[in-house]
Amino acid sequence: MLKQGSALDRYFKISERGSNFSREIRGGFATFFAMSYIVVLNPLILSGADSSGGTLGFPAVAAVTAFVAGILTILMGAWAKHPFALATGLGVNAFVAVTVATNPGLTWPDMMGLVVLSGVTMLILVLTGFRTAVFKAVPEGLKTAIVVGIGLFIALIGLVNAGFVRRIPDVAGTTVPVGLGFDGKLLGWPTFVFVVGLILTIALVVRKVKGAILIGIITSTILSVILEFTLHIGPSFDGKNYNPQGWSLVAPKFSEWAAPDLSLIGKANPFGAFEHLGVVAATLLAFVILLSIFFDAMGTMVGLATEAGTIDKDGNIPNVDRVLQIDALGAIVGGGASVSSNQIYVESGAGIGEGARTGLASVVTGLLFLVAMFFTPLINLVPFEAVAPALVVVGFMMVSQVGKIDWQDWGIAIPAFLTFTLMPFTYSIANGLGAGFISFVLIRLFQGRAREIHPLMWAVAAAFLLFFGIGPIEAALGIH
Repeated sequence: MLKQGSALDRYFKISERGSNFSREIRGGFATFFAMSYIVVLNPLILSGADSSGGTLGFPAVAAVTAFVAGILTILMGAWAKHPFALATGLGVNAFVAVTVATNPGLTWPDMMGLVVLSGVTMLILVLTGFRTAVFKAVPEGLKTAIVVGIGLFIALIGLVNAGFVRRIPDVAGTTVPVGLGFDGKLLGWPTFVFVVGLILTIALVVRKVKGAILIGIITSTILSVILEFTLHIGPSFDGKNYNPQGWSLVAPKFSEWAAPDLSLIGKANPFGAFEHLGVVAATLLAFVILLSIFFDAMGTMVGLATEAGTIDKDGNIPNVDRVLQIDALGAIVGGGASVSSNQIYVESGAGIGEGARTGLASVVTGLLFLVAMFFTPLINLVPFEAVAPALVVVGFMMVSQVGKIDWQDWGIAIPAFLTFTLMPFTYSIANGLGAGFISFVLIRLFQGRAREIHPLMWAVAAAFLLFFGIGPIEAALGIH
C-alpha cells in the first residue's frame, strides 16, 4: 500500500509533490514533537478562576487540548491535504485568560462562547469567499515578508523556549527587553542541550542527512533524559520556586497512563458575554478575537506553503478554501470545547523542514495527539530545549526568502520590513501583518499610486487601524 502510484500516494499527491512516505511520517513526528508542548502549556495559561470562582481544571484542559488538536489536524491532512497542524493558538488563549481574569463580569463559558461566535463569523467570511479574496489581494512582496517574519518569529520562539535568549524584567532598569541567557551568561545543562542540539542539527542539515531535524530532536531528547535522571535538574519553575538553570516548562520524565477527561466539551455559552457585559463590550471583544485568528492563520499558511513549495508562481495555495474552512472550524470547535481557538501552528515548519509536503504528515501528527490524550510519555519526555534547535534551523530556511523582496520599491520594502520585524518583536503574527498592511496603503497613497491598492487592502488596513486603536476606543466607551 505504501508504494509510489498506490491509492494513498495518489490521494495525498505524495510523489507529485516530490515527497515519499518515510519523509511524510518523519515530518509528522517532527511537527508533533515541536508543538506537543501546548498540551502542557495551555492548561497553565487557562488555569485561573473566573468571576464565579470556577476553573477549567488542568487534566481536563490537557486532555481536550490534545483531542481537539488531533481531530482538526487529521481533518486538515485528510481533507485539505497540507502538512499544517492545528492546536490551541498562543496569543488568543492568553487574551482569553487575561480577559477572564480582569473582568469581574465574565465566566469561562461566556468567554469561550465569544471564541465560538468569532469562529462562526470567520467561517461565514470563508464560505462567502471574502477571506480568500483578502488573501489574493495581498501584494507578493508582502507575502514574502510574511514568510520571512514567521521565520524570524519561529527562530525567536526556539531561542526563548531554550533559555538561550531570555526576557529581562522591567525592574532591571534597562531598555533592552531581552538578553543572552541569565544575567548575560549562558547557564545550566538545559542550555547545553540546546547548543549541542543546534550544532548537531546544523551539521546534519548541511550534510543533507535524511531525517536531520528529527534526528536532532531525538538525540537532544535522549541527552536531556540522561541529564535529568542523573543530575535531577528540575523545571525552571515548579509552582513555588524559580530555578534559572532548570528546564523551560517540561522537565523530562516518564508519565503514567491516565483516562482522558473530556467533560469540557460543549460547555461554552455563546451569548453569556452579551448578557453580562452588554452588546458593545462583548462585540468589541469578539472583534479582537476575530481579527487575531483571521490574519494569524493567513500569515502562517503563506509562510508554511512557501517553505513546502506548494504555493504556485501566482501565489496561490491548492485547496486554500478548505484550509481556511478548517481553520475557522478550529475556532468554533476549540471555543466549544473550552480550550480556546485552534489555529495552524508555525511549528508545522519543523515537519516541512524534515521533508513533509502533504496531508499524510498531518494525519500522523493528529494521530499522535490522540495517543497523547491517553498516554503522554512523548510529550513529557521532550523538553523545549530539545525541540528549539529545529525551530531555529527552520527559521533560517524561511528567512532565506528575504532576497525575493524588491528593496528598490519603498512602497513594498518599508511595509515588508515592518511586517517581518514586528512579528518577532511583538510576539504576534497579526501585529506584523497590521503594520505592513497599513503602511503599504499609506506609502502607496503618498507615492501617488493609490490606483495600485486593491480595494480589499483599504478595508483590511481600516480594520487593523480599529484593531490597534481598540484601547482608546474602549477607554472612550468606558469599557475596562
